[in-house]
This record gives sequence, structure tokens and C-alpha cells, in this order.
Amino acid sequence: MQRLASSRRLLQAALAPGRAQSSLSAAAAAAAPAPENAFAAAPKMPPFDYMPPPYDGPRAEEISRKRAEFLSPSLFHFYDRPLNIVDGKMQYLFDEDGRRYLDAFGGIATVCCGHCHPDVVEAIVNQAKRIQHSTVLYLNHAIADFAEALAAKMPGDLKVVFFTNSGTEANELALMIARLYTGCHDIISLRNGYHGNAAGTMGATAQCNWKFNVVQASTGVHHALNPDPYRGAFGSDGEKYARDVQEIIDFGTTGRVGGFISEAIQGVGGIVELAPGYLPAVYNMVRKAGGLCIADEVQAGVARTGSHFWGFESHGVIPDIVTMAKGIGNGIPIGAVVTTPEIAQVLTRRSYFNTFGGNPVSTAGGHAVLKVLEKEKLQDNAFVVGSYLKERLNKLKEKHDIIGDVRGKGFLLGVELVTDRQKKTPAKVEIGHVMNHMKDMGVLVGKGGFYGNVFRVTPPLCFTKEDSDFFIEAMDISLSKL
Repeated sequence: MQRLASSRRLLQAALAPGRAQSSLSAAAAAAAPAPENAFAAAPKMPPFDYMPPPYDGPRAEEISRKRAEFLSPSLFHFYDRPLNIVDGKMQYLFDEDGRRYLDAFGGIATVCCGHCHPDVVEAIVNQAKRIQHSTVLYLNHAIADFAEALAAKMPGDLKVVFFTNSGTEANELALMIARLYTGCHDIISLRNGYHGNAAGTMGATAQCNWKFNVVQASTGVHHALNPDPYRGAFGSDGEKYARDVQEIIDFGTTGRVGGFISEAIQGVGGIVELAPGYLPAVYNMVRKAGGLCIADEVQAGVARTGSHFWGFESHGVIPDIVTMAKGIGNGIPIGAVVTTPEIAQVLTRRSYFNTFGGNPVSTAGGHAVLKVLEKEKLQDNAFVVGSYLKERLNKLKEKHDIIGDVRGKGFLLGVELVTDRQKKTPAKVEIGHVMNHMKDMGVLVGKGGFYGNVFRVTPPLCFTKEDSDFFIEAMDISLSKL
């Protein structure tokens, strides 16, 4: 056991570019008896020309103690030994000892330009030096400039922007707008979908994992059959799934609905792509019933899928309302709702106000994100490298029977683990072992899905082919250890 522990320390040191050489020497001395081929299978992390400044703050143990005492007991972490992340640069994160990790989770599909991208940081700092907060009761160019830039990314007449602080807030506002505009309370959402954790969005969310036993704004919310090509009853036949929406309209409502909300690719639900042909058919049904179509782009939007800037575009539809968050701020707390001038008028019936929505610092940072995406062609990179990574993941699927499905687009990819491919039995325990092994080799990846058995591969959009190769090697080795 001592030899195994010593070998592990040496392995961790060897996989930590940027650590002081003395750390490696000390670890090597402690593990001198290890076999000379002990690390032959360890993948080599791509070189990177950044070293974080020394960290002398609280250690993981102290932070864990404070977290347990002062923060919500609902908070959880992925690993057996929680990581204390203290620094980040582009697609890499660094722990309290200066060890580098490849970030394949992107702060839950949030970091798109890269951690601490200099252009985004500069925009935030410069704005904070001038004015940090003023409210939208006064004029400020930052909010107007960002709204104009966002509107330029939208199709059709989608050009009026309401800023919020999060995706949950954005979806809450979108649902309210749809109900006000149509005069109808009925909303249709998808089973397995996730839209937030407030009253309205919790009602639209259709996973018991995320729904508390409290009064929700779920009266009039109908959850349609999920068009899941992997686990769904009709495979990839989108039009067959769409019939359920028409039946909900015919048999569960007055024949009129307020709206339909869905993600183009379900993020929290396990990176589930909607079956082809589904959204066009459903949008047509909902509009005939007087409803508005809402695209939740909190995870699939902002160039992440590579082929398009917005996830809904790959389905050939134009929504009436689009919501977004996460990637538009690269980590800044900001969300937005974009709709048409006609629909936007409904909020003039009363006073609608958001104290922090459109904050100058947040909008300056968001505008910088759009500029970086364009300047560095990160959407193209998400398409090219994301396609390469997905191809390599499918090769892993051929090698490891535990991989039941590989899905998604660009840098919004899912890898579902199952213990039986025929029965599609979720590998709930095994995925935790693999994640811990990958972390030990310097790779951080997320997980999700209703059963918690799907890897969520959502790295910053600056992720490279070399990073992809390193990721695949680490996953391959970790799967082989099961």
C-alpha cells in the first residue's frame, strides 16, 4: 500500500507541468522503489506557457470546513478529494499546489473564450474603474452596445434585449412574456428538460431531481414526450414524438397555449440532442394553437455547437423568444431574453425592472466575449476540434462496452456510460470512478443526465486537438481500470 501511495504521488507530480522541480524530486525520492515502467501509460499533458503565481491562501481542508459550517448543505462536489481551484488560464485550471488541469467542463458550459481571457478581463477592469453600477434609470453605453451586438447575432426580427442575472431569471421572464402576450397560461415543455430553479422554471423543468415539493408555477404546464434518439420510444423519428405535443394541445388544453419551451440540446439532462424534424413540426403545431416558441439557449448557444451560433439554428427554426446566459458572460453572472419589438411591448403594461440586469461591468464583459469569439474564430474551432473529439470518442466506444452512446455537437458533447448496452442500464457508480481517475491524470470533466451517468464534455471553445488527444488518452486509461 505504501508503494502504491508513493507511486500515485509521483504520478501526480509528473503530470503537473508548472510545478516546482523540487516537488517532483521529493516525490521521486519518496517513491524510489517504483518499477521503472510504472508511468509508461500516463498521458502527457500538452505544453502551456503560463505558470500561476504562488498561492498562499487557505488550503482545501480549511475551505471544506468553512463550507460545511457556513454554506448551504445542498452544495456537493464531484471528487473523493475536493479540488481547491485557485487560478485559471484559457482551457486550464490550477489547484492550490500549482498543479495544472485540463478543463473539459468549462464551469458547466459557461467559460467559452477561456479562463481569464485578457481581452475580457481588460474590458471588465476598465469598466469597473469608471463606474461599477448605475441602474438602467440612467444612460450608459455599455448596455446599449452589448444589446446591439447581441441583436446582430439573431435571425429574423429578434432584436429587443432584456438583460437578467442568470439563465433561470431569463427563462422566468420569457415564460411570463409568452403568457402575457398570448393571454394563455398553458406552457408545454419537454420531459428531461431543465430550465431553472425558480417557481416558473421549476414548473417547466421535468426532472424530479430538480423539483422541490413546494408550490410551483406549474399549473398549466404540460410535459411532452422527450424526443431522445437514444432512450426514446421512437428513436430518431422526430415527427412521431411531435404527435404527443398535438395530443397535449387537443386533450390537455382549451386548444390554445401560451408557449412551448425547449433546449436544442438538453444540457443538464445529459447532452440529449432532439430528434431531427422534431422542432419544425412542434413549432408549427404550437403557433397554430396561438402559442409562442421559446428557445432556451443557456447551454447550447453562443457558438458552443460549432455548426451554428445558436443551437436552434441547426433545426431550421426561428423562435419567438430566445433566452441565454452562461457563455455570453464567460463566467460573469449575466443572462438575457431576446424577442421581437411587437412581443416586447407586453412589458409596458406594468413596470418591469431589474436592478442588476444590464449592469455596466457585466455588459462590458459580455460585449468583449462576442468580440473575442469573432476575432479568434472560436465557433470554427468548436466545430473542427469538437468534431474531431467526437470522432475519437466514438472510437473509444468501439473499444469500451461501457460507453453506450456518444452524442452532441461541437463542444457540447455527452458520453453515456451503461453496464449493459442492450438494457441501457446506467453506470452510476462506475462514472464516479472514471472521473476520479481522470482527475488524478489532470483532466476535469462534468457529469449529468437524469441518472447521473453521462459525461458532460463542455470545455472552453479554445480547446485544441492536442487537448482532445490528452483527454481521450486519460479517459481510455481510466475506463480500462474499471
